[in-house]
Amino acid sequence: MSLDRTDRRILAVLQQDAALTNQALAERIGLSPPACLKRVKRLREAGIITRQVALLDPQRVGPLLHIVVEVTMERDRKDLYQRFLRRALAHVAVKQCYQVTGEIDFVLIVVVPDMDAYDRFCDEVLYADDNLRKFRTLVSRFRNKFETALDLPEPP
Repeated sequence: MSLDRTDRRILAVLQQDAALTNQALAERIGLSPPACLKRVKRLREAGIITRQVALLDPQRVGPLLHIVVEVTMERDRKDLYQRFLRRALAHVAVKQCYQVTGEIDFVLIVVVPDMDAYDRFCDEVLYADDNLRKFRTLVSRFRNKFETALDLPEPP
């Protein structure tokens, strides 16, 4: 699906505040409410808008540790990577998972309430995989920037 300027403006506004009513969104974009609703529906149906969520302030919901885990696998085989991915993606503590290039194979963003929960995660996901060569744990001290919006350059 090709995105025009209006689609990109709608997406930029919704990335900042998805709770806007259709009427408010239409006013911000300069469209009629029915035209705006039709475009948003089309963006959802095309899979460009995948879901709308509430972003929580982790400092206000209780103690949480944000941990970056670098994972290196022993053997470079697709079936073994898929097996690891299934286990990692199924675990509730894994909030993000990236398969990367370079010396490491995966980067996981893990959020747990405490180190005991992280130890359980290690047992259930990392140590449970016989193809895992090593992993490195980086505990975040501060979250200096967290942004969910994607930059949407204007079409040529």
